[in-house]
Amino acid sequence: MVFTPSAHVRGRKLVELLGCWSGTARPSSQLLAAAVRQLVLDGRLPPGTRLPAERELAGALGVSRTLVARTLDRLREDGFVASRRGAGSWVKLPDGERDNESHGGWFPTADSEVLNLAQATPSAPPELGAAVDRARLRFPEQLSGHGYQPHGLPVLRERIAERYTKRGLPTGPGQILITNGAQHAFALVLRMLVSPGERVLVEHPTYPNALEAIRGLNVTPVAVPMIEDGWDLELLAANLRQTSPRLAYLIPDFHNPTGIRLDAAGRAQLARALARTCTSAVIDETLAEIDLTNDEPPPPMAAFTDRAILVGSASKSFWGGLRLGWIRASEDFVQRMVIGRAAVDLGSPILEQLVLAELLQDADQVLERRRTESIERRESLVAALREHLPHWRYRVPDGGLALWCDIGAPVSSRVSVAAEQHGVRLAPGARFSVYGSLERWMRVPYTLPADQLAAAIRRLAAATASVRDGPSPNILTAPIV
Repeated sequence: MVFTPSAHVRGRKLVELLGCWSGTARPSSQLLAAAVRQLVLDGRLPPGTRLPAERELAGALGVSRTLVARTLDRLREDGFVASRRGAGSWVKLPDGERDNESHGGWFPTADSEVLNLAQATPSAPPELGAAVDRARLRFPEQLSGHGYQPHGLPVLRERIAERYTKRGLPTGPGQILITNGAQHAFALVLRMLVSPGERVLVEHPTYPNALEAIRGLNVTPVAVPMIEDGWDLELLAANLRQTSPRLAYLIPDFHNPTGIRLDAAGRAQLARALARTCTSAVIDETLAEIDLTNDEPPPPMAAFTDRAILVGSASKSFWGGLRLGWIRASEDFVQRMVIGRAAVDLGSPILEQLVLAELLQDADQVLERRRTESIERRESLVAALREHLPHWRYRVPDGGLALWCDIGAPVSSRVSVAAEQHGVRLAPGARFSVYGSLERWMRVPYTLPADQLAAAIRRLAAATASVRDGPSPNILTAPIV
Protein backbone atom coordinates (compact mmCIF):
# COMPACT_ATOMS: atom_id res chain seq x y z
CA MET A 1 0.00 0.00 0.00
CA VAL A 2 1.41 3.42 -0.99
CA PHE A 3 0.02 6.54 0.62
CA THR A 4 -0.79 9.44 -1.63
CA PRO A 5 0.19 12.83 -0.27
CA SER A 6 -2.39 14.71 1.77
CA ALA A 7 -1.40 17.29 4.38
CA HIS A 8 1.74 19.32 3.75
CA VAL A 9 4.24 20.08 6.52
CA ARG A 10 6.26 23.23 5.90
CA GLY A 11 10.00 23.31 6.48
CA ARG A 12 9.73 25.59 9.51
CA LYS A 13 7.14 23.32 11.15
CA LEU A 14 9.24 20.22 10.53
CA VAL A 15 12.23 21.93 12.13
CA GLU A 16 10.07 22.65 15.17
CA LEU A 17 8.98 19.00 15.36
CA LEU A 18 12.54 17.73 15.00
CA GLY A 19 13.84 19.82 17.90
CA CYS A 20 17.50 19.15 18.80
CA TRP A 21 17.74 16.27 16.34
CA SER A 22 21.54 16.12 16.21
CA GLY A 23 22.23 16.84 19.88
CA THR A 24 25.82 18.06 20.19
CA ALA A 25 26.99 15.87 17.31
CA ARG A 26 27.80 17.08 13.81
CA PRO A 27 24.62 16.94 11.67
CA SER A 28 24.46 13.87 9.44
CA SER A 29 21.95 12.13 7.22
CA GLN A 30 21.94 9.20 9.66
CA LEU A 31 20.89 11.40 12.59
CA LEU A 32 18.31 13.32 10.57
CA ALA A 33 16.76 10.13 9.18
CA ALA A 34 16.56 8.64 12.68
CA ALA A 35 14.80 11.75 13.98
CA VAL A 36 12.27 11.74 11.14
CA ARG A 37 11.61 8.00 11.68
CA GLN A 38 10.81 8.73 15.34
CA LEU A 39 8.35 11.45 14.37
CA VAL A 40 6.59 8.93 12.14
CA LEU A 41 6.58 6.16 14.75
CA ASP A 42 5.12 8.31 17.51
CA GLY A 43 2.43 9.73 15.22
CA ARG A 44 3.63 13.33 14.89
CA LEU A 45 4.18 12.88 11.14
CA PRO A 46 1.17 10.85 9.98
CA PRO A 47 1.42 8.65 6.87
CA GLY A 48 0.51 10.65 3.77
CA THR A 49 2.08 13.90 5.01
CA ARG A 50 3.88 15.64 2.14
CA LEU A 51 7.45 16.62 3.05
CA PRO A 52 9.08 19.94 2.10
CA ALA A 53 11.17 20.13 -1.06
CA GLU A 54 14.86 19.39 -0.56
CA ARG A 55 15.90 23.02 -1.02
CA GLU A 56 13.27 24.32 1.40
CA LEU A 57 14.11 21.73 4.06
CA ALA A 58 17.86 22.29 3.75
CA GLY A 59 17.38 26.02 4.20
CA ALA A 60 15.08 25.59 7.21
CA LEU A 61 17.50 23.17 8.90
CA GLY A 62 20.63 25.10 7.98
CA VAL A 63 22.27 22.05 6.37
CA SER A 64 23.37 21.20 2.84
CA ARG A 65 20.94 20.00 0.22
CA THR A 66 23.18 16.96 -0.24
CA LEU A 67 22.59 15.96 3.41
CA VAL A 68 18.82 16.26 2.94
CA ALA A 69 18.95 14.20 -0.26
CA ARG A 70 20.91 11.45 1.49
CA THR A 71 18.41 11.54 4.36
CA LEU A 72 15.51 11.01 1.99
CA ASP A 73 17.39 8.17 0.33
CA ARG A 74 17.82 6.49 3.73
CA LEU A 75 14.16 6.95 4.58
CA ARG A 76 13.07 5.55 1.23
CA GLU A 77 15.31 2.51 1.72
CA ASP A 78 13.82 1.95 5.19
CA GLY A 79 10.26 2.33 3.87
CA PHE A 80 9.40 5.54 5.73
CA VAL A 81 9.21 7.82 2.69
CA ALA A 82 7.77 7.39 -0.80
CA SER A 83 8.49 9.65 -3.76
CA ARG A 84 7.13 10.18 -7.25
CA ARG A 85 8.39 12.46 -9.97
CA GLY A 86 6.30 15.61 -10.05
CA ALA A 87 4.59 14.81 -6.72
CA GLY A 88 7.54 15.13 -4.33
CA SER A 89 8.04 12.96 -1.24
CA TRP A 90 5.65 11.98 1.50
CA VAL A 91 5.60 9.95 4.72
CA LYS A 92 4.63 6.27 4.73
CA LEU A 93 5.12 3.29 7.00
CA PRO A 94 7.23 0.25 6.08
CA ASP A 95 5.45 -3.05 5.57
CA GLY A 96 6.18 -4.27 9.10
CA GLU A 97 4.42 -1.27 10.61
CA ARG A 98 1.19 -1.33 8.60
CA ASP A 99 -0.78 -3.07 11.29
CA ASN A 100 -0.02 -0.07 13.50
CA GLU A 101 -0.80 2.76 11.07
CA SER A 102 -3.79 4.10 12.98
CA HIS A 103 -1.93 4.61 16.23
CA GLY A 104 1.53 5.71 15.17
CA GLY A 105 3.29 2.46 16.03
CA TRP A 106 2.66 2.75 19.76
CA PHE A 107 0.96 -0.63 20.13
CA PRO A 108 3.00 -3.71 19.16
CA THR A 109 1.03 -6.58 17.66
CA ALA A 110 0.09 -9.44 19.96
CA ASP A 111 2.85 -11.73 18.64
CA SER A 112 5.47 -8.98 18.65
CA GLU A 113 8.68 -9.49 20.60
CA VAL A 114 8.87 -5.76 21.23
CA LEU A 115 8.63 -4.87 24.93
CA ASN A 116 6.20 -1.95 25.08
CA LEU A 117 7.27 0.83 27.46
CA ALA A 118 5.56 3.52 25.38
CA GLN A 119 2.33 3.01 27.34
CA ALA A 120 2.00 3.33 31.11
CA THR A 121 -0.96 0.97 31.31
CA PRO A 122 -1.23 -2.09 33.59
CA SER A 123 -2.89 -5.37 32.73
CA ALA A 124 -6.29 -6.35 34.10
CA PRO A 125 -6.57 -7.27 37.80
CA PRO A 126 -7.44 -10.87 38.77
CA GLU A 127 -10.78 -9.66 40.14
CA LEU A 128 -11.97 -8.68 36.66
CA GLY A 129 -13.18 -12.17 35.72
CA ALA A 130 -15.44 -12.48 38.77
CA ALA A 131 -16.76 -8.95 38.15
CA VAL A 132 -17.68 -9.92 34.57
CA ASP A 133 -19.53 -12.99 35.83
CA ARG A 134 -21.55 -10.92 38.31
CA ALA A 135 -22.25 -8.27 35.66
CA ARG A 136 -23.61 -10.92 33.28
CA LEU A 137 -26.19 -11.88 35.87
CA ARG A 138 -27.37 -8.26 36.02
CA PHE A 139 -27.22 -7.68 32.28
CA PRO A 140 -30.67 -9.20 31.46
CA GLU A 141 -32.27 -6.46 33.59
CA GLN A 142 -31.16 -3.95 30.95
CA LEU A 143 -32.46 -5.80 27.89
CA SER A 144 -36.05 -4.60 28.09
CA GLY A 145 -34.94 -0.97 27.73
CA HIS A 146 -33.51 0.93 24.77
CA GLY A 147 -29.92 0.67 26.05
CA TYR A 148 -29.04 4.35 25.70
CA GLN A 149 -27.76 5.92 28.91
CA PRO A 150 -26.28 9.36 28.08
CA HIS A 151 -25.67 10.08 31.78
CA GLY A 152 -24.41 6.57 32.46
CA LEU A 153 -25.94 3.74 34.49
CA PRO A 154 -27.32 4.99 37.82
CA VAL A 155 -25.56 2.24 39.80
CA LEU A 156 -22.17 3.17 38.36
CA ARG A 157 -22.70 6.88 38.92
CA GLU A 158 -23.68 6.17 42.53
CA ARG A 159 -20.54 4.14 43.20
CA ILE A 160 -18.24 6.71 41.63
CA ALA A 161 -19.93 9.42 43.68
CA GLU A 162 -19.35 7.32 46.81
CA ARG A 163 -15.62 7.10 45.97
CA TYR A 164 -15.41 10.89 45.80
CA THR A 165 -17.26 11.28 49.07
CA LYS A 166 -14.84 8.82 50.67
CA ARG A 167 -11.94 10.94 49.38
CA GLY A 168 -13.31 14.01 51.18
CA LEU A 169 -15.44 15.52 48.42
CA PRO A 170 -19.19 15.07 49.03
CA THR A 171 -20.68 14.09 45.68
CA GLY A 172 -24.06 12.93 44.43
CA PRO A 173 -24.73 10.74 41.38
CA GLY A 174 -26.22 13.75 39.58
CA GLN A 175 -22.72 15.24 39.48
CA ILE A 176 -21.28 12.28 37.55
CA LEU A 177 -21.30 11.74 33.78
CA ILE A 178 -19.96 8.43 32.44
CA THR A 179 -17.75 8.71 29.34
CA ASN A 180 -15.74 6.44 27.05
CA GLY A 181 -12.50 7.04 28.92
CA ALA A 182 -10.80 10.12 30.37
CA GLN A 183 -9.59 11.28 26.95
CA HIS A 184 -13.19 11.27 25.73
CA ALA A 185 -14.21 13.19 28.84
CA PHE A 186 -11.58 15.87 28.25
CA ALA A 187 -12.51 16.14 24.57
CA LEU A 188 -16.18 16.67 25.51
CA VAL A 189 -15.32 19.43 27.99
CA LEU A 190 -12.91 21.03 25.55
CA ARG A 191 -15.50 21.02 22.79
CA MET A 192 -18.09 22.57 25.09
CA LEU A 193 -15.97 25.33 26.67
CA VAL A 194 -13.29 26.31 24.14
CA SER A 195 -13.51 27.75 20.64
CA PRO A 196 -10.86 27.67 17.90
CA GLY A 197 -8.24 30.37 18.39
CA GLU A 198 -8.59 30.46 22.18
CA ARG A 199 -5.95 29.30 24.66
CA VAL A 200 -5.67 26.38 27.08
CA LEU A 201 -3.04 26.48 29.82
CA VAL A 202 -1.11 23.23 30.36
CA GLU A 203 1.85 22.04 32.37
CA HIS A 204 5.12 21.37 30.56
CA PRO A 205 5.67 18.44 30.21
CA THR A 206 2.15 17.08 30.00
CA TYR A 207 0.04 14.17 28.73
CA PRO A 208 0.52 13.88 24.93
CA ASN A 209 -3.04 12.89 24.03
CA ALA A 210 -4.40 15.97 25.80
CA LEU A 211 -2.16 18.09 23.58
CA GLU A 212 -3.50 16.26 20.53
CA ALA A 213 -7.07 17.05 21.59
CA ILE A 214 -6.19 20.72 22.13
CA ARG A 215 -4.46 21.08 18.78
CA GLY A 216 -7.21 19.14 17.05
CA LEU A 217 -9.61 21.99 17.83
CA ASN A 218 -7.13 24.62 16.58
CA VAL A 219 -6.68 25.81 20.14
CA THR A 220 -3.34 27.20 21.35
CA PRO A 221 -1.68 25.45 24.33
CA VAL A 222 0.03 27.81 26.81
CA ALA A 223 2.83 25.89 28.54
CA VAL A 224 3.89 26.52 32.14
CA PRO A 225 7.18 24.72 32.92
CA MET A 226 7.30 22.27 35.80
CA ILE A 227 10.23 22.73 38.19
CA GLU A 228 12.20 20.08 40.06
CA ASP A 229 9.76 19.92 42.99
CA GLY A 230 6.62 20.21 40.88
CA TRP A 231 4.66 23.35 40.12
CA ASP A 232 5.86 26.96 40.10
CA LEU A 233 2.51 28.27 41.27
CA GLU A 234 3.56 31.91 41.07
CA LEU A 235 4.55 31.46 37.43
CA LEU A 236 1.33 29.57 36.77
CA ALA A 237 -0.71 32.38 38.31
CA ALA A 238 1.20 34.95 36.24
CA ASN A 239 0.43 33.02 33.06
CA LEU A 240 -3.24 32.88 33.99
CA ARG A 241 -3.26 36.68 34.36
CA GLN A 242 -1.21 37.48 31.28
CA THR A 243 -2.52 35.00 28.69
CA SER A 244 -6.20 34.80 29.78
CA PRO A 245 -6.67 31.14 28.79
CA ARG A 246 -10.22 29.93 28.30
CA LEU A 247 -9.42 26.74 30.23
CA ALA A 248 -6.59 25.04 32.11
CA TYR A 249 -5.70 21.35 31.88
CA LEU A 250 -3.78 20.18 34.96
CA ILE A 251 -2.66 16.88 36.50
CA PRO A 252 -2.07 17.50 40.24
CA ASP A 253 -2.37 13.82 41.21
CA PHE A 254 0.86 11.98 40.30
CA HIS A 255 1.44 14.17 37.30
CA ASN A 256 2.02 12.41 33.99
CA PRO A 257 4.92 12.08 33.27
CA THR A 258 6.81 13.41 36.33
CA GLY A 259 4.82 11.50 39.00
CA ILE A 260 4.68 14.48 41.40
CA ARG A 261 1.58 15.19 43.53
CA LEU A 262 0.46 18.69 44.52
CA ASP A 263 -0.11 18.98 48.27
CA ALA A 264 -3.15 20.53 49.97
CA ALA A 265 -1.48 23.92 50.47
CA GLY A 266 -0.53 24.03 46.80
CA ARG A 267 -4.06 23.13 45.78
CA ALA A 268 -5.45 25.96 47.87
CA GLN A 269 -2.98 28.39 46.24
CA LEU A 270 -3.89 27.10 42.77
CA ALA A 271 -7.59 27.46 43.57
CA ARG A 272 -7.07 31.13 44.51
CA ALA A 273 -5.24 31.77 41.24
CA LEU A 274 -8.07 30.18 39.23
CA ALA A 275 -10.65 32.22 41.13
CA ARG A 276 -8.83 35.54 40.61
CA THR A 277 -8.76 35.02 36.84
CA CYS A 278 -12.17 33.31 36.59
CA THR A 279 -10.53 30.33 34.86
CA SER A 280 -12.08 26.88 34.85
CA ALA A 281 -9.72 23.90 35.04
CA VAL A 282 -10.02 20.31 33.89
CA ILE A 283 -8.29 18.26 36.58
CA ASP A 284 -7.06 14.93 35.23
CA GLU A 285 -7.39 12.37 38.03
CA THR A 286 -6.53 9.32 35.94
CA LEU A 287 -3.70 8.37 38.33
CA ALA A 288 -5.18 9.74 41.55
CA GLU A 289 -5.75 6.34 43.15
CA ILE A 290 -2.40 4.82 42.15
CA ASP A 291 -1.01 6.04 45.49
CA LEU A 292 2.09 4.09 46.54
CA THR A 293 2.38 5.68 49.99
CA ASN A 294 0.55 5.23 53.27
CA ASP A 295 0.14 9.00 53.63
CA GLU A 296 -3.20 10.75 53.93
CA PRO A 297 -3.89 12.06 50.40
CA PRO A 298 -4.95 15.67 49.84
CA PRO A 299 -8.61 16.20 48.94
CA PRO A 300 -9.54 16.45 45.25
CA MET A 301 -9.11 19.89 43.67
CA ALA A 302 -12.88 20.39 43.57
CA ALA A 303 -12.82 20.55 47.38
CA PHE A 304 -10.89 23.83 47.01
CA THR A 305 -12.74 25.47 44.12
CA ASP A 306 -15.96 25.07 42.18
CA ARG A 307 -13.99 25.89 39.03
CA ALA A 308 -12.47 22.40 38.97
CA ILE A 309 -13.99 19.89 36.55
CA LEU A 310 -12.67 16.48 37.56
CA VAL A 311 -11.96 13.79 34.95
CA GLY A 312 -11.37 10.20 36.03
CA SER A 313 -10.74 6.86 34.37
CA ALA A 314 -10.89 3.12 34.97
CA SER A 315 -7.85 2.51 32.76
CA LYS A 316 -5.04 2.82 35.33
CA SER A 317 -6.85 1.69 38.48
CA PHE A 318 -8.68 -1.22 36.86
CA TRP A 319 -8.25 -1.93 33.12
CA GLY A 320 -7.96 0.12 29.95
CA GLY A 321 -10.03 -2.41 28.01
CA LEU A 322 -13.17 -1.27 29.81
CA ARG A 323 -12.83 2.10 28.01
CA LEU A 324 -14.74 3.96 30.70
CA GLY A 325 -14.13 7.29 32.37
CA TRP A 326 -16.20 10.02 33.97
CA ILE A 327 -16.65 13.71 34.63
CA ARG A 328 -17.37 15.06 38.12
CA ALA A 329 -18.83 18.58 38.09
CA SER A 330 -21.93 20.49 39.19
CA GLU A 331 -25.29 18.96 38.29
CA ASP A 332 -26.02 21.90 35.99
CA PHE A 333 -22.74 21.43 34.13
CA VAL A 334 -23.34 17.68 33.81
CA GLN A 335 -26.77 18.31 32.34
CA ARG A 336 -25.30 20.74 29.81
CA MET A 337 -22.69 18.13 28.92
CA VAL A 338 -25.38 15.51 28.29
CA ILE A 339 -27.19 17.84 25.89
CA GLY A 340 -23.97 18.70 24.04
CA ARG A 341 -22.81 15.08 24.00
CA ALA A 342 -25.53 14.09 21.54
CA ALA A 343 -23.51 15.65 18.73
CA VAL A 344 -20.64 13.25 19.44
CA ASP A 345 -22.09 10.03 20.87
CA LEU A 346 -25.15 8.79 22.76
CA GLY A 347 -23.63 7.02 25.75
CA SER A 348 -21.25 4.32 26.90
CA PRO A 349 -21.60 0.51 26.64
CA ILE A 350 -23.92 -1.04 29.23
CA LEU A 351 -22.11 -4.31 29.96
CA GLU A 352 -18.78 -2.57 30.62
CA GLN A 353 -20.51 -0.16 32.99
CA LEU A 354 -21.97 -3.07 34.92
CA VAL A 355 -18.51 -4.65 35.13
CA LEU A 356 -16.95 -1.44 36.47
CA ALA A 357 -19.78 -1.06 39.00
CA GLU A 358 -18.96 -4.56 40.26
CA LEU A 359 -15.24 -3.76 40.46
CA LEU A 360 -16.04 -0.65 42.49
CA GLN A 361 -17.78 -2.88 45.03
CA ASP A 362 -14.32 -4.31 45.78
CA ALA A 363 -12.36 -1.17 44.91
CA ASP A 364 -10.24 -1.09 48.06
CA GLN A 365 -9.13 -4.70 47.57
CA VAL A 366 -8.35 -4.18 43.87
CA LEU A 367 -6.45 -0.95 44.51
CA GLU A 368 -4.43 -2.46 47.34
CA ARG A 369 -3.38 -5.29 45.04
CA ARG A 370 -2.52 -2.75 42.33
CA ARG A 371 -0.54 -0.73 44.88
CA THR A 372 1.50 -3.74 46.04
CA GLU A 373 2.17 -4.81 42.45
CA SER A 374 3.19 -1.30 41.39
CA ILE A 375 5.57 -0.87 44.32
CA GLU A 376 7.29 -4.18 43.48
CA ARG A 377 7.58 -3.28 39.79
CA ARG A 378 8.82 0.23 40.59
CA GLU A 379 11.56 -1.27 42.77
CA SER A 380 12.46 -3.75 40.02
CA LEU A 381 12.75 -0.93 37.48
CA VAL A 382 14.88 1.20 39.79
CA ALA A 383 17.20 -1.75 40.46
CA ALA A 384 17.57 -2.45 36.73
CA LEU A 385 18.30 1.20 35.96
CA ARG A 386 20.88 1.39 38.74
CA GLU A 387 22.63 -1.66 37.33
CA HIS A 388 22.50 -0.94 33.61
CA LEU A 389 22.02 2.84 33.28
CA PRO A 390 23.53 4.27 36.48
CA HIS A 391 24.09 7.72 34.98
CA TRP A 392 20.34 8.26 34.41
CA ARG A 393 18.74 10.44 37.08
CA TYR A 394 15.14 10.39 38.25
CA ARG A 395 12.90 11.05 41.21
CA VAL A 396 11.25 7.89 42.58
CA PRO A 397 7.56 8.94 42.58
CA ASP A 398 5.06 8.42 45.38
CA GLY A 399 2.45 7.24 42.90
CA GLY A 400 1.57 6.82 39.28
CA LEU A 401 3.07 4.28 36.92
CA ALA A 402 6.32 5.68 35.48
CA LEU A 403 9.71 7.25 36.12
CA TRP A 404 10.63 10.51 34.40
CA CYS A 405 14.33 10.09 33.66
CA ASP A 406 16.98 12.68 32.88
CA ILE A 407 19.20 10.72 30.50
CA GLY A 408 22.05 13.22 30.63
CA ALA A 409 22.06 14.64 27.10
CA PRO A 410 19.54 15.89 24.49
CA VAL A 411 19.29 12.57 22.63
CA SER A 412 15.98 11.13 23.79
CA SER A 413 14.54 10.71 20.30
CA ARG A 414 17.72 9.07 19.05
CA VAL A 415 17.70 6.66 21.99
CA SER A 416 14.04 5.89 21.31
CA VAL A 417 14.81 5.01 17.67
CA ALA A 418 17.76 2.85 18.72
CA ALA A 419 15.66 1.16 21.42
CA GLU A 420 13.07 0.16 18.81
CA GLN A 421 15.82 -1.59 16.88
CA HIS A 422 16.75 -3.46 20.09
CA GLY A 423 13.16 -4.57 20.76
CA VAL A 424 11.95 -1.90 23.20
CA ARG A 425 9.35 0.76 22.44
CA LEU A 426 9.62 4.01 24.44
CA ALA A 427 8.15 7.49 24.30
CA PRO A 428 10.87 10.14 23.99
CA GLY A 429 10.66 13.31 26.05
CA ALA A 430 9.55 15.32 23.02
CA ARG A 431 6.30 13.37 23.02
CA PHE A 432 5.33 15.14 26.28
CA SER A 433 6.40 18.57 25.11
CA VAL A 434 4.34 21.42 23.77
CA TYR A 435 7.28 22.55 21.65
CA GLY A 436 8.95 19.28 20.67
CA SER A 437 11.74 19.84 23.19
CA LEU A 438 12.59 17.87 26.41
CA GLU A 439 15.19 15.80 24.56
CA ARG A 440 17.09 15.15 27.80
CA TRP A 441 14.12 13.24 29.19
CA MET A 442 12.55 9.81 28.78
CA ARG A 443 9.45 8.33 30.44
CA VAL A 444 9.96 4.73 31.58
CA PRO A 445 6.84 3.00 32.96
CA TYR A 446 6.93 0.17 35.51
CA THR A 447 3.76 -1.59 34.34
CA LEU A 448 5.37 -4.74 32.91
CA PRO A 449 6.27 -7.78 35.05
CA ALA A 450 9.68 -7.63 36.75
CA ASP A 451 11.40 -10.06 34.36
CA GLN A 452 10.21 -8.10 31.33
CA LEU A 453 11.29 -4.82 32.92
CA ALA A 454 14.77 -6.24 33.53
CA ALA A 455 14.99 -7.44 29.92
CA ALA A 456 13.72 -4.09 28.61
CA ILE A 457 16.34 -2.12 30.54
CA ARG A 458 19.13 -4.44 29.35
CA ARG A 459 18.01 -3.80 25.78
CA LEU A 460 17.69 -0.09 26.48
CA ALA A 461 21.24 0.01 27.86
CA ALA A 462 22.47 -1.61 24.63
CA ALA A 463 20.51 0.97 22.64
CA THR A 464 22.02 3.90 24.55
CA ALA A 465 25.47 2.40 24.04
CA SER A 466 24.86 2.27 20.28
CA VAL A 467 23.91 5.95 20.35
CA ARG A 468 26.91 6.81 22.49
CA ASP A 469 29.31 4.87 20.30
CA GLY A 470 27.81 6.21 17.06
CA PRO A 471 28.15 9.64 15.49
CA SER A 472 28.36 11.49 18.84
CA PRO A 473 30.98 9.74 21.02
CA ASN A 474 30.30 9.58 24.76
CA ILE A 475 27.34 11.95 24.49
CA LEU A 476 25.33 10.04 27.12
CA THR A 477 28.10 10.24 29.68
CA ALA A 478 28.21 14.03 29.60
CA PRO A 479 27.77 15.59 33.05
CA ILE A 480 24.29 16.76 34.04
CA VAL A 481 24.06 20.47 34.79
